[in-house]
Amino acid sequence: MLNDKPHRRFNILTGEWVLVSPHRTKRPWQGKKDTKSAFENKSYNETCYLCPTNTRASGDTNPDYKGTYSFINDFAALVPEVPVEKYQNGLLQGQTESGICKVICFSPNHALTLPLMSVEQITEVVGLWKKEYAELGAKEGINYVQIFENKGAIMGCSNPHPHGQIWSQSSIPGEVLKKQENQRNYWHTHGKSLLKDYLEQELELDERILITNDHFVALIPYWAVWPYEAMIVPRKHYQDITQLNAAEEIAFATIIKELTTLYDNLFETSFPYSSGIHQRPTDGAAYEEWHFHMSFYPPLLRSAEVKKFMVGYEMFANPQRDITAEVAAENLRNLSKVHYSLR
Repeated sequence: MLNDKPHRRFNILTGEWVLVSPHRTKRPWQGKKDTKSAFENKSYNETCYLCPTNTRASGDTNPDYKGTYSFINDFAALVPEVPVEKYQNGLLQGQTESGICKVICFSPNHALTLPLMSVEQITEVVGLWKKEYAELGAKEGINYVQIFENKGAIMGCSNPHPHGQIWSQSSIPGEVLKKQENQRNYWHTHGKSLLKDYLEQELELDERILITNDHFVALIPYWAVWPYEAMIVPRKHYQDITQLNAAEEIAFATIIKELTTLYDNLFETSFPYSSGIHQRPTDGAAYEEWHFHMSFYPPLLRSAEVKKFMVGYEMFANPQRDITAEVAAENLRNLSKVHYSLR
């Protein structure tokens, strides 16, 4: 094995490499330290623009919602009905982009995060993701729907209220196109799902597996870039989340709760991350090769105060990590699945 020496690992989904430098975990740290993330302690915040009945910056008032709630983002990066225009001037080119951006409130309770929500509450979130993916994807000119969550101020989240976002747009984003190409090449060569075969190998090796249930597996990908990066993969070859039945929705919600609880328990903090679901585009093609998955990219490295920075070599060469995927998996899977604040 390569685990005790510098080496590279190949990402089968993107076709890119990551440099792994396990010997660097022993280096002293005198760099920037961030403040430990704290939990909100009140269920309603009168100044929060996402809490029920509050007025947002747009002037719209939130309903007194009791479960999940979605609305068009008041400061959307994309807007619908943008006239199609292209620009070409020698090597300079551009074109207009249209879309719809929505905010997804997970709960009316301002103090909650996913690991502190019940499985039933997270199942309702999964149901709303399905609904929004189907409805947005069915609209004319919407060819991709990106579901994601930024958790924690360190990840640029401007509001601690439990929420995520959905950006739907006319073009297919670059990261999705890379994954699509590699899944399609494998499908055409082998006649089966790239991620299904990868999942079977990971389950057999059992070195990077974090959590399993009847329908989903959570693991640290062999090629992970972020220190505690994780991926949730359905056991069945599903192209998108609308294919999940009721039992699978509950299983998905359960493994999300368990994974995010492990995250919080690692450094006993409200663990920041960006998470997102990659699934097939919505332009009407079948995309048989697609196997949907949810990725979590947390920045914390050594403690609640020390994060991983993507600078220097990562910016100008390729991604690099110190702690190996196997050590990260070992650190996480040995933790309790009961949230530290409840013990």
